[in-house]
Amino acid sequence: MLGKQIRMERIIDRNTSKTVIVPMDHGVSSGPIYGITDMREAIDRVVRGGANAIVEHKGMVGAGHRRSGKDVGLIIHLSASTSLSPYPNTKTLVCSVEEALRLGADAVSIHVNIGDDMERQMLNDFGTVSRRAREWGIPLLAMIYPRGEKIANEYEPGVLGHAARLGAELGADIVKISYSGSVESFQEVVACCPVPIVIAGGEKMESDQQILQMIKGAMEAGGAGVSIGRNVFQHRDPARMVGAVSMIVHENATVEEASAFLSGSPMEPDERRLSA
Repeated sequence: MLGKQIRMERIIDRNTSKTVIVPMDHGVSSGPIYGITDMREAIDRVVRGGANAIVEHKGMVGAGHRRSGKDVGLIIHLSASTSLSPYPNTKTLVCSVEEALRLGADAVSIHVNIGDDMERQMLNDFGTVSRRAREWGIPLLAMIYPRGEKIANEYEPGVLGHAARLGAELGADIVKISYSGSVESFQEVVACCPVPIVIAGGEKMESDQQILQMIKGAMEAGGAGVSIGRNVFQHRDPARMVGAVSMIVHENATVEEASAFLSGSPMEPDERRLSA
């Protein structure tokens, strides 16, 4: 479908077929945490570094999206829960595909925690969103995490492979999952999924080297990029961090090359321009 192809090129680089996505939907789950208190400033920083797309909730589009400078793909997140809930892993639909389109979305995203007590409802929502996204020709990013009593290790390759395959089976165009910890094990996961896989950043990591090594491993295993939030927008220099991540994702740079770039002085607005 032509419309979907055009929109996909606004969130995935048409030359590399890879993407650097920065989710900024944390204001619902965690509140106005450091790094995204001012959405316009936060978005400007990651765009300056070369992000392909951002993820945000519908109410932040007017507050933070572009009116000047370099453009960026807009992914509107459709599901939510809060850390204050007794059921934080149970996601509820808070936006529709049609509403996202009216707001100018290039893609939509949904979060599903498989293994949760309310998995059945989240899968039902996933099916509904997938059907509507296909009808309208808008790409769907599915964030799939194994979280529940039966999940002994959410990073085990077999469990991650199940999560990735579920996303593809139910109609996602891109699947976001956690990294399994090694190139070899993540290759097993990628082999399970016929649609592009991007990795999550997870909790704030202790060092830049740690996050860059994880990204390099995922790319060597066949990943299609990243969807990393806190390890980017809470970085001391988000623009330069996105630039370093983009070097690995789009340019096949080494961890050492990306680290050297990251150690430079704060980026100026026009210092780095990666292809959109």
